[in-house]
Amino acid sequence: MQAPGGDARYLPIGEHGLIGDLRTVALVGTDGTIDWYCCPSFDAPSVFASILDADRGGSFDLCADVPATTKQFYFPDTNVLITRFFADDGVGEIQDFMPVADDSGEADRHRLIRRVSCVRGRIPFRARVSPRFDYARQPHVVTREAGIVTFASPSLTLSLTSSVPLETDERDAWTAFELSEGEHAVFALDNMAPGVAPRACPLSEAEAEFTATVRFWRRWLSASRYRGRWREVVHRSALTLKLLTYAPTGGIVAAATTSLPERIGGGRNWDYRYVWIRDAAFCVYALLRLGFTEEAEAFMSFLSEHIKVTRDRRAGPLQIMYGIDGRADLPEQELHHLEGHRGSAPVRIGNAAAEQLQLDIYGALIDSIYLYNKWGDPISSDRWEDVCRLVDWVCDNWDQPDEGIWETRGGRKNFVYSRLMCWVAIERAMRMAAQRGLPADTPRWRRTRDTIYRDIMRHGWRPDLGAFVQHFDEDVLDASILMMPLAKFVSPTDPKWLSTLDALGQGLVSDSLVYRYDPETSPDGLEGPEGTFSICSFWYVEALARAGRLDEARLAFEKMLTYANHLGLYAEEIGHNGEQLGNFPQAITHLALISAAFNLDHALG
Repeated sequence: MQAPGGDARYLPIGEHGLIGDLRTVALVGTDGTIDWYCCPSFDAPSVFASILDADRGGSFDLCADVPATTKQFYFPDTNVLITRFFADDGVGEIQDFMPVADDSGEADRHRLIRRVSCVRGRIPFRARVSPRFDYARQPHVVTREAGIVTFASPSLTLSLTSSVPLETDERDAWTAFELSEGEHAVFALDNMAPGVAPRACPLSEAEAEFTATVRFWRRWLSASRYRGRWREVVHRSALTLKLLTYAPTGGIVAAATTSLPERIGGGRNWDYRYVWIRDAAFCVYALLRLGFTEEAEAFMSFLSEHIKVTRDRRAGPLQIMYGIDGRADLPEQELHHLEGHRGSAPVRIGNAAAEQLQLDIYGALIDSIYLYNKWGDPISSDRWEDVCRLVDWVCDNWDQPDEGIWETRGGRKNFVYSRLMCWVAIERAMRMAAQRGLPADTPRWRRTRDTIYRDIMRHGWRPDLGAFVQHFDEDVLDASILMMPLAKFVSPTDPKWLSTLDALGQGLVSDSLVYRYDPETSPDGLEGPEGTFSICSFWYVEALARAGRLDEARLAFEKMLTYANHLGLYAEEIGHNGEQLGNFPQAITHLALISAAFNLDHALG
């Protein structure tokens, strides 16, 4: 499927599936092309990036060599992806997966297996492997020895083995072959890290790896406690979140990609391959709700070990995001040699928003600690000292203007959502202190918490609009306000909140899809319109459900499910034509889906 008016060289963002090994991922298009792959980690430089530049980015093409229609689906309850080709003389398919290895040296192999088969009749295939290392900035050489093709660049070496003969030139490897019913072919791409020896992948080994990978994912998913109405979509979201988890640290990246545009041809293109503190509470809530306590523990360990409370940052003691290994330095740069997805420049790596002041992250972090203290393990004494330092800082700084949840680049403002989450930070800390008898400056915390509450009610509520708004003393609606009842700041049936919900429904909702705000009435320092924000759409569902408007909530939820891609995956936004826009898939959207499904299930009884 090609989007209306699109560039035929590019598949739409939503026409992709995701595979991975808990350290990195690859996007596989419905045409069989791997057009995004970074090795050896999520945020490493790309090897295949034709999704960002069809001519220069590099890809692993594999498809039927005759006209064919395609269908893509996941092997049930797994992250093994099947792309099936329907041709006049037969049916063929590709099974794409990355074996999940333990912490031994074999994990460094990052083996990507493409198992091709003919399931009916007879069908020809062709393949071409065209790596372009370091975002197509580094040259490489190709060598062949003992049936193994090696692609060697200054920073990374990959080996390719195949059960069918390969041809090569100075940059690529390719082949054409034909399979009859019941026959198979295998391609395996390995990272040649230190201590990882080249190894072929014969048909028997590929079958064994396939079976082991299926078993891994099914065993992992069997721990889910969700038995509600939307089991299939909730479990697909859970499997996607697991794919976006970096096993060595437990961090969960915001998305698998960088620079996929929020609007085709626009410049709202950012690198999301990092761990956002904002996602923390959503992650812990969803993982614990589903029963994945090990993943919640690992994520909390990431926060404890890598998110350090510092005293020397002008923007506060925490950054809003960190690298998957916990590093704080994420310099942003533009890659001018890449044209961007369907011409949507610039392509960016790194993220300058890491240096912004976003006060809401303190509420998100402390809320995650509160949730884990409640449903997981009790907070440690050292961690409590960190919490106290953070809350004391919030008490001193909650009334600063900041860049807000949407990371605007139009200057700091007094965002209501930022104030709301400062209230959450203090309120959740007070709960933990009371429940555990922990030492705290409770009188000061209570005074500040109550001051923030009154400030929001006085300056964040506009009687003439009948709604809580984006910034103090302005008339701009913002979907982040949907978090007010979810964060327990206001009763979901409070008259002011019900009036706000109606105003948001009239001003920001389109067929259940929710815009985060209107850039024309609230300039954010960036050009052009954008699509609806999928996370906001699921927040809207949950707000409706909590308000008792269950028929509306269920309809909005069911409609939102129809906007997922063919595999049940969501990018950051939904465009005007219903297409997926922005980085893909986005973790926090799937977290919000899980939360909405749980709470709607509970409300429906």
